[in-house]
Amino acid sequence: MQRLSAHLAHHQDTVNVVVILGSGPKASQAAEWDARFWNQLVVINNAWRIRSDWDACVFPEDFPDENRPFNPASGQTLIQAEHFVPQQNQFGGVVYVGGTMAFTAAYWALGALKPDVMAFFGCDLVYPESGPTHFYGTGTPDPLRKDVTLQSLEAKAARLQLIAAKHRCTCLNLSKDRSRLVFPRATLESLSIVECIEPDHRAIDQVLMCERKLGYRVPSGRYWESFEQFDANALAYIDALWLEAHANCSIASQTA
Repeated sequence: MQRLSAHLAHHQDTVNVVVILGSGPKASQAAEWDARFWNQLVVINNAWRIRSDWDACVFPEDFPDENRPFNPASGQTLIQAEHFVPQQNQFGGVVYVGGTMAFTAAYWALGALKPDVMAFFGCDLVYPESGPTHFYGTGTPDPLRKDVTLQSLEAKAARLQLIAAKHRCTCLNLSKDRSRLVFPRATLESLSIVECIEPDHRAIDQVLMCERKLGYRVPSGRYWESFEQFDANALAYIDALWLEAHANCSIASQTA
């Protein structure tokens, strides 16, 4: 069984906290948050409209020009495919990372910002059947589209959490609502003092080896141009391995 073998506390004077803000129905609550609880704020797509003090805005190449930030302030960075695709490739490639922006932004932040903590809000990937689907009203539930890389959002979240832990980063969810993210829940006030888990690197490496053997690499990031090359069952098997690894780690941490 995999084990989360060591637990070390991040200390407030050294922790690098990155908050990742999506466009979920309650994302606008973040407008009232105190920025002293994080080091950098990464916003996804339209979430730049919620606060003016964001540090990086991540959006795909098909994001309409009229929806992109205009006149970014000094120090604010627009993160596009040329920036996030290399990070996706560094962590295994978009097919395994998952082709939706919550995971895209997370892996970019993990590689580029090297956080100790990544805390997510407005990224639950749950869309109500009626009422607003996003903080700005009704939008397209992109993660729910038919896509071979998104067969299990929980598995993609589990992969992210384990790989982040492998890089000494803790993934947390600031939402109190139902979520497809499998991360522990947290509050803003608790982000600077959290457990930094030491995962079973060997077990994680075994799943990564299975990914490499499958060989679904798309260096350009434009995986939709190669859908016919991907076996959905093979990717579902990889998803199952990540879910199993995550479950074993969770059990071990509860019994350690």
